[in-house]
Amino acid sequence: MKQKPRFLLATNNRAKFQELSALLSSEDWELVSPTQQEISLEVPETGQTLEENAVIKAAAYARASGLVTVADDSGLEVEALGGGPGLFSARYAGEGASDSDRISLLLSELSGTPWERRKARFRCILAVATPNGQVELCQGECQGIITSEPRGEGGFGYDPVFFLPELGKTMAELSPEEKNRISHRGRAARKALELLRHFI
Repeated sequence: MKQKPRFLLATNNRAKFQELSALLSSEDWELVSPTQQEISLEVPETGQTLEENAVIKAAAYARASGLVTVADDSGLEVEALGGGPGLFSARYAGEGASDSDRISLLLSELSGTPWERRKARFRCILAVATPNGQVELCQGECQGIITSEPRGEGGFGYDPVFFLPELGKTMAELSPEEKNRISHRGRAARKALELLRHFI
């Protein structure tokens, strides 16, 4: 029986790997993690944009693994913070900070900010890279409002404070299926799926 092609998801974040696996799975291929491929890489995110960081990660992991690789860089952009934390969303509260540390810092910076100025968007860039250096980008975004306190147990990152007015829930109050349907990562992944089909 012919072996299915393997694609690498370039993340060591378990929650992100699970979410991307659900979004990019297919009967036509197998998705693997760096750990499964015994790849240990520290890729400095030196880009000035989400796009540049996604490309840096995807290209480095594709070269190291010899596999077509998908890498994600995502950010939360808050209107009242001039588009911040943006590129620095994961490092917003410093190295080693937890999701709750980052949420606490965000809410303290927005303390006293009226509801209408708490508009925000999640933006996701997925880079699909080949071992020979070809890279394609897919983008998705999701609009919302930052709440004054966390709600919900699902998701990860800033999901508990990202409120979706049309659903009346935060991202963390959605089921994984609901989230994947409307999220920034879900929208980017649907575009990436089409690209991956070209490699099988």
